[in-house]
Amino acid sequence: MLNKRVTLSGIDTYHLKVLSAKEMDNLFQKKLQGCKESREEIIAGNLRLVLSVLKQFHNRGENIDDLFQVGCVGLVKAVDNFDPSIGVKFSTYAVPMILGEIRRYLRDNNVIRVSRSLRKTAHKALQARERLAKTMGREPTIEEIAAALELPPEEVVQALDANFDPLSLHEAVFSDSTDPLYLMDQVRDVHNDSTSWMQKLLLKEALGKLSPREKEILHKRFFGGLTQVQVAAAMGISQAQVSRLEKGALKFIKSHMGNV
Repeated sequence: MLNKRVTLSGIDTYHLKVLSAKEMDNLFQKKLQGCKESREEIIAGNLRLVLSVLKQFHNRGENIDDLFQVGCVGLVKAVDNFDPSIGVKFSTYAVPMILGEIRRYLRDNNVIRVSRSLRKTAHKALQARERLAKTMGREPTIEEIAAALELPPEEVVQALDANFDPLSLHEAVFSDSTDPLYLMDQVRDVHNDSTSWMQKLLLKEALGKLSPREKEILHKRFFGGLTQVQVAAAMGISQAQVSRLEKGALKFIKSHMGNV
């Protein structure tokens, strides 16, 4: 049992150091200035985050030492990629990365097995998506796919999420010699649960820092499903202005969200 273990991978988990918020801020500032010792202190001072995540897996029969090491890899990635200026607590940023690293390890080692019914649902959902996209001339929403399959939207999301690794909102799904098409271009529904909660949190923060005009353009484009020409007509500006403002806003959001 995890709660009875004291030593994991040679580390005494009973006497782990806990850093205060002020200590964390100071250490990250030093780390940004190139201090390697500060980086190590941050990692050592947040190992309890790995332990808290491991509690979700302690009854699965897996080697807890192996999972602890994998979780530490996720912690190190979080430390190396965290930007204190985004205004999010480090633990809020790190826990999803630790959890994702462990799940990826289990999936790669065939420990996470997707049920046959979920695989079947995912296959049907992909077929329905392709069929609807052809008939509708646009990407269908999760609700439209679910309606075509006569299934709850949550079941469709669960099936797709279980069969595929999550993608960044800013991962290019198509690119030609001009403008790439990002996954965000296909997000039609603000209630799409397939987007991780961390992405939603950072996206919300980034949107809050945009100008009113930039917010309106992104809302009409990605949540309203309008083309740039339609947005331009609705706002009384040129399509070129819409394109410029949209690209600038997306660049800012991408920078704000980092590699999440």
